[in-house]
Amino acid sequence: MDRDLSSVQEVRELLTRADATLPAMRELSQKDVDRITEAMADAGYKAAESLAKMAVEETGFGKYEDKVLKNRFATRDLLRYIAPLKTVGFIEEDPVSKVHKIAEPMGVVAAIIPSTNPTSTALYKAIISMKARNPIVMSPHPAAVRCTIEACNVVAAAAERAGAPKGSVLCMSIPEMPGTQELMKHPITKVILATGGTGLVKAAYSAGKPALGVGPGNVPTFIERSADVRKAVKDIVASKTFDYGTVCASEQSLIADLPVKDEVIAELKRNNAYFCTSTEIAALEKVMIKPGGGINPGIVGQPAARIAEIAGFEVSKETSILVVPLAGVGKEYPLSIEKLSPVISFYEANGWEQACERCIEIINFGGLGHTLVIHTRDEKIIREFALKKPVFRILVNTP
Repeated sequence: MDRDLSSVQEVRELLTRADATLPAMRELSQKDVDRITEAMADAGYKAAESLAKMAVEETGFGKYEDKVLKNRFATRDLLRYIAPLKTVGFIEEDPVSKVHKIAEPMGVVAAIIPSTNPTSTALYKAIISMKARNPIVMSPHPAAVRCTIEACNVVAAAAERAGAPKGSVLCMSIPEMPGTQELMKHPITKVILATGGTGLVKAAYSAGKPALGVGPGNVPTFIERSADVRKAVKDIVASKTFDYGTVCASEQSLIADLPVKDEVIAELKRNNAYFCTSTEIAALEKVMIKPGGGINPGIVGQPAARIAEIAGFEVSKETSILVVPLAGVGKEYPLSIEKLSPVISFYEANGWEQACERCIEIINFGGLGHTLVIHTRDEKIIREFALKKPVFRILVNTP
């Protein structure tokens, strides 16, 4: 059988297996669910290091130590947050209005897993699906099949040992696009959790099912004149170098308020940032951007010195991030897109109003609905930014 047809057939078999667990899943008590999710989180936490190693070796993306942290965060830290939540039976009762809320599982979850965070995302989606008594079938990225399957197997085995029905946590082994589309559109699938590129997230939203999608970030960060510049720059560099920039919520463009621009530049250099020349920017554009547009996977999650080397110039091995000064946003400025690496574009703005316009430009160019960061001590400006930005989340004075 052709590989694309094998993928479709595999999905149908996995969905049938997952769907068969629903009657048993519905019978789980809150105590059962909490015991199972705790076992899953513990197993994922214990496997954090081996899974991180597999992810780096298979994909070539990111930093082992940071992937360990992500795996730990997506297990025990997640569990601490969701443990108190009621997800079985009567979860809310209002004696005054006489309205009672009852939690019911939705059915089989289709989970799309990205190559940039292949194990932490798999662990997270499996645990939250089980918390709500939903079986889950995952579609790994083709570049991260082995490590995603292993993450799935780790939590699936733990769930079954703790009393979950066998087959409630499953993963595709042949992730061809026709199979992934079948997973999202099949009548058995009841909800989609999609993490990936724009096209994939759009496909999830158009599959005719409830869908939660996380696409590109292209996050702008603004350092306003009242900010603690030293802390702001330190936060940005720490965030941008974490797992070599593979987190879609990491900063992609820095806008410096004109009165503190020189201080921002000095602090960046003090934090081992390297400012690229126009010639070096042109070289980066050639290797970072694919001919048809979009980021070249070959530079994703690579250290700054390695990216410079690929582009044909040399920087110190201690270089934290590559800073790319740009005059505008859009197709004429290819590096104004999400870069998923320790490369950040740099702009100046005279006043928060001008910075506000620049941030909206950047968000509209590739991060609509995602994240924005602002560093300031001015409460009024924070509120103005909060009211005007087309993003889901605004971070204030934090990485």
